[in-house]
Amino acid sequence: MTGVVVGAAIVRGARLLAAQRAGPPDVAGRWEIPGGKVEPGEGEQGALIRECEEELGVRVAVGERIGGDWPTGRGYVMRVFLASIVSGDPVPKEHLALRWLTADQLFDVPWLSADVPVVRMVYDRLG
Repeated sequence: MTGVVVGAAIVRGARLLAAQRAGPPDVAGRWEIPGGKVEPGEGEQGALIRECEEELGVRVAVGERIGGDWPTGRGYVMRVFLASIVSGDPVPKEHLALRWLTADQLFDVPWLSADVPVVRMVYDRLG
């Protein structure tokens, strides 16, 4: 069975929040849309809210889903939702760094390959 990870395309104004991976070693330093695994018995939106609290220290409102199931290459599919911060300021609790990227800056960072198609869809919304 394929597992599910959820991602939060957190948009503020015309900028997308990007998070730099701390590990594992094969992806450390690459950038991603924040999120994580859906735990057994947990809904996707609930998992996304929990992951944003754990990884970024923020509470988010979950919006519409972007695209379909995005394969991650690690036995999981990623489901990405637009999100907005309703409380807190994001801090990199589990990441090396965070950056707010404008449409013109979206491809200035080396994204995880699984996130690139999602970032392209977000680009269309920011541009």
